[in-house]
Amino acid sequence: MTQQRLPADAPPLATIAGIGDFEGQQVTLRGWLFNLRSSGKLAFPQLRDGTGIIQGVAMRKDLGDELFEALTHLGQESSLVLTGLVSADARAPGGYELKISSVQILQCAEGYPIGPKEHGTDFLHNHRHLWLRSRRQQAIMRIRHLSVQAIRNYFDSRGYMLMDSPIFTPNACEGTSTLFETEYFGKPAYLTQSGQLYQEAGALAFGKTYCFGPTFRAEKSGTRRHLTEFWMVEPEIAFADLEDIMDTAEDFMVECVQYVLEHGRQHLVELERDISKLEAVQKPFPRISYDEACRMLAELGEPVEPDDDFGSPHETVLTQQFDRPIMVYGYPTAVKAFYMKENPENPARVLGVDVLAPEGYGEVIGGGQREDSLDVLLHKIQEHKLPQEYFEWFLDLRRYGTVPHGGFGMGLERFVTWVCGIHHIRETIPFPRTISRLTP
Repeated sequence: MTQQRLPADAPPLATIAGIGDFEGQQVTLRGWLFNLRSSGKLAFPQLRDGTGIIQGVAMRKDLGDELFEALTHLGQESSLVLTGLVSADARAPGGYELKISSVQILQCAEGYPIGPKEHGTDFLHNHRHLWLRSRRQQAIMRIRHLSVQAIRNYFDSRGYMLMDSPIFTPNACEGTSTLFETEYFGKPAYLTQSGQLYQEAGALAFGKTYCFGPTFRAEKSGTRRHLTEFWMVEPEIAFADLEDIMDTAEDFMVECVQYVLEHGRQHLVELERDISKLEAVQKPFPRISYDEACRMLAELGEPVEPDDDFGSPHETVLTQQFDRPIMVYGYPTAVKAFYMKENPENPARVLGVDVLAPEGYGEVIGGGQREDSLDVLLHKIQEHKLPQEYFEWFLDLRRYGTVPHGGFGMGLERFVTWVCGIHHIRETIPFPRTISRLTP
């Protein structure tokens, strides 16, 4: 199909999102047929163009019999160009409708597989490339887009340098059991689990940096909170201790939620999100030590094994006690990564923190202070049986100008899942990758 050029004297090309600027004027809209109902003389096509949906009113006497019949026999997702008069109508979706004067049919779609009936989860994900056109999925993707804007705005406006971390790495960051291995010119390489180690180099070069990109975890988990490929933002700050990291994480999360509320309220309404839950996300967040959290969980009937990490049930029960995110700090050293700094007053606990979202959504941020001692870090690498030769560059950061420093990572999809108030994380990324899905 060749590109259809509009005649020079055609009405201005508009988008549905900006249709209010053209009230009382003739405009041209390009898009896809979302729905249509008709009688013998009237047709009411709904057009979507990626920015919104508008209802059109077409009359047989205006279009002629042939074109009117062709319009009323179009299938869902047929592509077309409509020209007409923009009219305010409080009863119409979006508050405007288009009184159609001409129709150009670009392609007549037949048998669109996703209809108004109920479809199973596998069916919808097999047709993810088409499912993205639905109202719900578009609302979720809009919230994702706004979340990305909020994240970048926060760090860019505060002097952080964006410094991309590599996707291919020669070593593990979080643990060797969840690595995707690939062949790299005759040598093994791994898809990154985190960009953090490289951000430590960035922070010691620029003061404070962040990366924002895809990360990969080969976790054999099919829970609603896990993807094998997801996006993570990871800031790193020089001359920072645990309190600095907690303050930054708290401020960051509040600003991101408020940005989405300000710019995406209509999408949250489309998702039937209880917006009052998000409006409650204000500073300060409750700050609870790991040991205190364990005592709370025991009293709530969800005890934790001694010095064990929290699982989803623990996080769910704990967060249900609060109306805003909580910060749990001081986890056992044994369950955290080798680069976490031990609490000098209690080496069995690290100077780390997890930020748990309310309503049972659990961890969305994890971070803390990094080990800045060369000797201690070298011992930790040996203790974890990691190949030291791959970490020599990382050890150099402690040899040449080491300072207290730290940062955190936030999974974009977990954040969006919580903000949207939806059940499963796989709806928050355009094309999810899980242990059972590699297509489309």
